[in-house]
Amino acid sequence: MSDTSLTTAPAPHSGPIIGSPTAERAPQDLRGLHYPFGRWVPEGGTMFEVLTGIHWLRMPLPFGLDHINLWVLDAGDSWAIVDTGVNLAQSKAHWETLFAGAMAGKPVSRVIVTHYHPDHLGLAGWLCARWNVPLEIARTEYLLARTLTLDIRDTPPQEAVDFSIRAGWPDEAVETLRARPWGNFSKIVSALPAGFKRIRDGDTLTIGARQWTIVTGRGHAPEHSCLVSEGMMISGDQVLPRITSNVSVYPTEPYADPLADWLESIERLRQLDPELLVLPAHNEPFRGLHTRLDQLATDHHAKLEKLTAFCSTPRTAFESFATLFRKPIGEGDYGIATGEAVAHLHWLEERGKLKRLTDSSGVDRFVAA
Repeated sequence: MSDTSLTTAPAPHSGPIIGSPTAERAPQDLRGLHYPFGRWVPEGGTMFEVLTGIHWLRMPLPFGLDHINLWVLDAGDSWAIVDTGVNLAQSKAHWETLFAGAMAGKPVSRVIVTHYHPDHLGLAGWLCARWNVPLEIARTEYLLARTLTLDIRDTPPQEAVDFSIRAGWPDEAVETLRARPWGNFSKIVSALPAGFKRIRDGDTLTIGARQWTIVTGRGHAPEHSCLVSEGMMISGDQVLPRITSNVSVYPTEPYADPLADWLESIERLRQLDPELLVLPAHNEPFRGLHTRLDQLATDHHAKLEKLTAFCSTPRTAFESFATLFRKPIGEGDYGIATGEAVAHLHWLEERGKLKRLTDSSGVDRFVAA
């Protein structure tokens, strides 16, 4: 599972300034957003207090997107952790450094996860066991994660193969898929607790002197929990400042319309205070929530317009890559690219703008209605 969409490249920037002196945390404005700490980010194994009781730390990722921001909240006589990093030795080492250093003297009393993706959930089981606390997560996210950790096979299920065929993959790519093992999710997710504590939309979590309201977003994940408190929002992957979250259809729900959920969530998040300090899972904290929501909506609608024009003649999801994505798609990215392409095609199909034609080989093509 990837957090990052292939549809929108990151805006040009010179990269983060890691662990630099305070003078280099100068505020910066970029593409209509305000970054109060500029491009500065904390070093691994350290944490930085962005506001009273709200601490920012950063963990490495073994993906193209090489980092995740995590949040440690001061709960008075204990700590609450929001998101966890992937299940890798380096991530555990960073946590142990914090437990022995900046977080020493108080236990962890809560582990809260915004959604099921491995960079957010990966060390949740390990942290919960280490501190003997429950995992707090939305029900759909927990159940989906449990399903994925248990679904390990020597070869892909036929449904996954059929999904690639319907998308119009080349025959050799389908055969390569058939030969691969299935179940990579569990490789970077520690064993989940057998039970969990449910959080849901509208819940209020009291953590220290602050109250946080759960605001649910959808599309990137089925039940993504954002945490909103006075003046700030821990946004997870629901709002990122310079990259677009992945919105995909997967073989587990092959006829879904997640882009509709995503666009509806954008409209819902417009109801929040536009001056919130947004604490995202990737890139840096920023202000300008409504501006960023406008950018995200505009980007997807532009892609939908291009795709509609491209489908003046019948096109497969695979053929649409060149229209949707800024860079050539290699075979290693066929899966994520297919998920995003199908999500956009399904949105158009559901609204009567495209119709689906299925040939005798099981390949779907979409044409303007």
